[in-house]
Amino acid sequence: MGATYVDVTIRNPADPQRSWTGRFLVDTGAFDSLVPRSHLEAIGLKPKGHRQYVLADGNKVAFDITTADIEFEGEVVGGTIVYGNEGVEPLLGVTALESGGFEADPRNEELKRLPAVLLKACG
Repeated sequence: MGATYVDVTIRNPADPQRSWTGRFLVDTGAFDSLVPRSHLEAIGLKPKGHRQYVLADGNKVAFDITTADIEFEGEVVGGTIVYGNEGVEPLLGVTALESGGFEADPRNEELKRLPAVLLKACG
């Protein structure tokens, strides 16, 4: 089984003309998506807070975070973006993936559209 990559556009919701598109590794082990800081700053996004994360090696690290529109495979979702260090590989986290109605298919190295997005019954 290999890695799944997808083209993703990060868009500034306050100024949708400002965006950055890159090739993202789909990371179902990460809640939030991650983009190098310089790309987020270039489209006018500013940190909205800090969040502590646990890395794969068990270390805890605090990162700046913001929110943005995340567009991939014809879907647009709002999501939390982590400010990554320069040169870091962009990651598409599971919250954006599932909000868009997709799951990763590691055997075929692609995204698979879910038949429907889960929602608790209302009313």
